[in-house]
Amino acid sequence: MQSPVYNGMSASALRGVTWRKSHHSNPDGSCVELAALPSGQIAVRNSRYPDGHALIYTRREIRALILGAKDGEFDDLIV
Repeated sequence: MQSPVYNGMSASALRGVTWRKSHHSNPDGSCVELAALPSGQIAVRNSRYPDGHALIYTRREIRALILGAKDGEFDDLIV
């Protein structure tokens, strides 16, 4: 039986998930990776620390983030 999923858990404890990153990621591999969980939630981790902590979000929360990014709401963070 798999451990319960919670914010801050070790990303390596999320077994059987496929981590994905954007093709816009840095050439050195430093990026944010996301994985769909069987529960329907989305896990997020730092690729530089694959065994580090994972943050767990609902699909609705990730949707709001992605739509906000597409609309340019966070552009000031990268300028």
